[in-house]
Formats: sequence, structure tokens, C-alpha cells
Amino acid sequence: MYASKYHLNTLKEAPADAEVISHQLMTRAGMIRKVAGGIYTYMPMGLKVLRKIEHIVREEMDRAGAVELLMPVVQPAELWQESGRWEQYGAELLRIKDRHQRDFVLQPTSEEVVTDIARNEIHSWRQLPVNFYHIQTKFRDERRPRFGLLRGREFLMKDAYSFDRDAEAAQSSYDAMYQAYQRIFTRIGLNFRAVAADTGAIGGSRSHEFQVIADTGEDLIVYNPDSDYAANIEMAEAPNLIAERAPASESLTKRATPQAPKCEIVAEQLGRPLQDTVKSIVLATEAKDGPARIWLLLIRGDHELNEVKAGKLPGLENGYRFATEEEILETFGCVPGYLGPIAPHREITIIADHTVAHMADFICGANEEGFHYSGVNWGRDLPEPQRADLRNVVDGDPDPQGGRLAIQRGIEVGHVFFLGDKYSRTLNATFLETDGKPALLQMGCYGIGISRIAAAAIEQSHDDRGMVWPRAIAPFEVVLCPIGIGKSETVRNTTEGLYRDLADYGVDLIMDDRDARPGIMFADWELIGAPIRVTVGERSLKDGVVEIQSRREAESHRVPLAQAVTFILEQLKSL
Repeated sequence: MYASKYHLNTLKEAPADAEVISHQLMTRAGMIRKVAGGIYTYMPMGLKVLRKIEHIVREEMDRAGAVELLMPVVQPAELWQESGRWEQYGAELLRIKDRHQRDFVLQPTSEEVVTDIARNEIHSWRQLPVNFYHIQTKFRDERRPRFGLLRGREFLMKDAYSFDRDAEAAQSSYDAMYQAYQRIFTRIGLNFRAVAADTGAIGGSRSHEFQVIADTGEDLIVYNPDSDYAANIEMAEAPNLIAERAPASESLTKRATPQAPKCEIVAEQLGRPLQDTVKSIVLATEAKDGPARIWLLLIRGDHELNEVKAGKLPGLENGYRFATEEEILETFGCVPGYLGPIAPHREITIIADHTVAHMADFICGANEEGFHYSGVNWGRDLPEPQRADLRNVVDGDPDPQGGRLAIQRGIEVGHVFFLGDKYSRTLNATFLETDGKPALLQMGCYGIGISRIAAAAIEQSHDDRGMVWPRAIAPFEVVLCPIGIGKSETVRNTTEGLYRDLADYGVDLIMDDRDARPGIMFADWELIGAPIRVTVGERSLKDGVVEIQSRREAESHRVPLAQAVTFILEQLKSL
């Protein structure tokens, strides 16, 4: 490829709405162009990156035994209504009508369509197992699309769906996809972790996320540096930080705490550690008849509620909301900020985090504005509470298996789910077993964000000059930069000779024949992030050498021209 015949259009400045580095750099490098909020055109170089990612994904999916098909972007509403997700999915599901006023959706995922295929195509146990996959455009109507390709509305995704005879076989399919994902992200060249995760809106009973490690990631990953344990913070089990409850040593005392609606202020006013305070969180669940049921969740003052864990508690698993101020006033007789479990005005369900359940002589709200209780003890001042894991893990928490837990940020680029019969049951997808009786198909689903990987790779690897691509998905592996190509026949002939020799070895390269000044050429290719830059100049050729610069190294190498191709090939192998 010659730059003069390619489309290069770099920018000095990123657009004002580009909040993260991947959005800024991809826009500046001319890889993407915004069409509307969360919707982008992939320009030639950006598309080249996506195609390289797709190639690796296809190879590993085929190696794992999956079969490629292509399902439509536009899907009939009837299938989504049949599965129950027409209403359940929420506002992110873009619903449209055709000219006949029939309802359709722009698909965010394809469980319904692929299950419909399975119930019509799979009739016997002899046809199982099977795993269908496709790489297709998806659309989710994000309320606030941002971060470029990391949280867009339209994006490119690989999704796969396995069908098996029973749960044991389905787990084998899940494990095969898990291993395929490990190979995919390793081949791409990403630093990643596979973490236990919540199944979310997709459903199912087993789930892992594949997280690219990056400081700008939206997700928090809990891991043990000394073991292979890793989990999304939503799923990480928070240990009880108090092994045994101490006996009461203080009397229950009502203390004035003016203008102190937060535990941090209360602790400061009373001269106590924040760890001695208890935070009250009020939830509500709707009742068929009468007022909503009120729940009081208690966590230590220095901890945060894990809303996913709360949503799995018996009684809250079908949905909850935070109580309104009116409901709080009616239940506790005071405004938020001073609430506590002692003598609320109406009956409520109290659940304490495991650590709180072991606290003694703690501080909590007195259900009176401007006052808190100190010296509160279970069993004496309060009945023993229900106990549950309610909080987020914090950095440094002990791991029950040994060592300490750490937290790092990540960007989700892949997710695998074991679905069981969640969709096959609602869509009546069955097959005939060996006894001739119908049985429900057991399913798994497996997604990879193709376009998201491109952005995540940049978030993980960049510097103040631009992108630093892994070789496997770089738009070009090598760029040849001839200095003064329009003036020197020697420079042109030498560069073209290098180009032919490297192309013969299958190197994906581009020759920058724009006859631009060296500073412009170097700045463009450092921004674009080509792994290796080869500079050919008349001065260096007089010494019989060319200059070879790895994007990941500060120093360049002056290499004899006769050895340049061999040196470049060796450099590429090391990347």
C-alpha cells in the first residue's frame, strides 16, 4: 500500500466531545468519524483494524467447532414478545414500525432469533451439540452515548449460541468457548483478566467477563495477586472483617449531631473512627395491595452498598427501588441522614451486612434529625438481624483463601453466559431425546465486542504521541518513511526494494510516498501507532544503513541495508 493511493487524514486536535484517549486518538488518526451521537463511520484504517480482529475471532471460533451464519439486524417484535423481553429489555431496545405498522426491533443481541432457528432446525439429539455464531452490527439506544467506541449506540459484535442435550454437555460447550476467548485475547495481544460476573439482563446461572486492564475502565475488578481468583466487583464476595463480636462495653446514649447527615461528619463530631458507624439504606418493594414494603439495609460507614447483591436477596430478587422521602418520613419519622434500626414508626425488614452483624458499641441514626445513638449493641438494644453480604469489596480486604484482595479497573470486551433453558423454555425449543420424548435445549451465549476491542487496546496501550498497537491488530505492521523521495532516485529505489522484499514475506506495510517533511511523517505514524517505522534517507544510505524504530522503544537502530529485512522480521516476531 502506498500512502498517496490511500486515505490518510489526521487531525492535530481531537473534538471537544472526545472524553477518553481512544476516542481522541482514533478521531485524530482518521480511523473513525462521528455521524450522530454514538454512531460512527469506520474509515479505511479503522476498518482495517476491525477486520484483523474479526479474522482472529473467526479462526478461534472455527477452531472451537462453532459454525458461522448471519442473522438480521432488524428482528420481528413477535419473537421478543414471546420471550418476554419486549417489555423487560427497557428503553435501550429500539422499537420501530414498518410501512404496515408492524413492530420490529433493531437487535441488541440475537437470543430470540437463534432460538427460533434452533426450534425449527434441530429435531433430534443426533444433531447436537451445535454452536452458531455471527459477526453483526448491534444497536442499543444508550441514554447517554459517550467514550467513542466504548459506549456507542451502534457497534460491531461477535455473538455465539450453543445448544446441547443437557446441562453437563452445555457446561462443556461453555468451557470450550471460555478457552477460545482466552486464545483470542492472547493472540490479539491484550493484557486481560477473566472474571466471575453477574448474568444481568441476559440471564442464566454461570457467567464470566473478559476485562482488558486499563486505568480508564468503567468496571472494577477484584482479584488476588497471589492466586487466580478474579471477579467483577458486583460478584466478589465481601469477607466479614470482624471474626467475633466483642461484648458490649458502652451504654446506649443518644448524642446530638447537628448538621451531620453523613457518617463521615458524625464520626468527626463524636471523635470516633468512621469504621464505628453504621450506614442506613432504605429500599422499597411494591405490594399488590397496600403500601410498599420497606427494607432497611445496614452497612459499615466506610463501605458502599452493592446493588446487584441486594437485588438477589429473597424478597428483593423481583425488583426494588430506593424509598421515597415521603416513605422514609412515614416509616422513620425523620429525614434521611439520621435513620437507624432502633424503633422505626412502622414494621420493616432489617438486613445487616456480615461485618455490621459482628459490630459492637456502634453508632447509628436515632430516627430524629440532629441525633445519633452511640454504644448500640445487638441482642441488648436490637434483636439479632438477618445477615447477608451487602457491600462492595474494598482494596486490601482479606481473601478467605489467603492473601489480600486488590482492585483494578477494566474494560469489558467479552462475556460468556450459561443460559440453561431460559430461552428454550419460553420459546419452546425442544428436540427428541433417545427415548423419543421432547426435551428442552440447553443453551449458552458468548459475546465479543469487536469494535470495543479496538478502543480498549488503545486505552491500554498509548503514550503522549499516540497509539501503540499490538502487532496483531495494528492497521499496518511496518511503515516505510523515505526522506526526500521526490528529489532522490536512490531513496525511492531503495524504499521500493525494501517494500517488495517485505511484502514477499507477507508483512502488512505501507510506504509513505507523500513527499512530506520528516516531522509531519513521523508525527502521523506515531499517532497512528505503526509497530515499526523504517526511515530511508540519502544521508544514511551513504553510510549503507537505514534507521529502524520500534514504536515501543525510545531509541532507533541503524541497521545495514543488506540486513534490514531480516532485522525487521525479527523485530516483528518479538512484538
